[in-house]
Amino acid sequence: MSRTIIVSPLERIGEMAARHHCRAMISLMAAKHDFAKPGIIEHHLVLRMNDIAFAGTGDLVAPERAHVDQIINFAQRFENEGPLLIHCWMGVSRSPAAAMIAALAIAPEIDDARLAASLREASPAATPNKRLAALGDEALARNGRLEAAVKSIGRGRDCRTNNPFMLSIDNLVMEPLRHR
Repeated sequence: MSRTIIVSPLERIGEMAARHHCRAMISLMAAKHDFAKPGIIEHHLVLRMNDIAFAGTGDLVAPERAHVDQIINFAQRFENEGPLLIHCWMGVSRSPAAAMIAALAIAPEIDDARLAASLREASPAATPNKRLAALGDEALARNGRLEAAVKSIGRGRDCRTNNPFMLSIDNLVMEPLRHR
């Protein structure tokens, strides 16, 4: 089974879950933002946070290390359940960052720069949340590589909402060269 992560805005999660036969989903949504979980989803992690880069911003909830740890644990626990669907409100910032964290949690041998370049190719509008990326870098002991990779792709193009996109983890894993 191919290991795949589908990233989507909220408005398209039902369609993406059905089209890709997703059974596991991570939702990164602001507090009190209710939504309906697609019926096909059996394993669901809801993380309540706002799309901000700094803590202490009024009543807004910044991404925290506990959120990242839950993304990592969930991705590792359900990696064999088929495609993992990750969404936020627009599919632009929180969910792309969470997708990168999940991919590296499942396959730590992925090159961070290659992951970021693949994300940019799949989604010209994605702008991964820098705070989530930094926390993921720390949690996964990437030694600054994930943060640098996110910085290297810069801000994505402006959009009202992002189009869903897919990251194939297996295509990102570089096979070691075999000596003959």
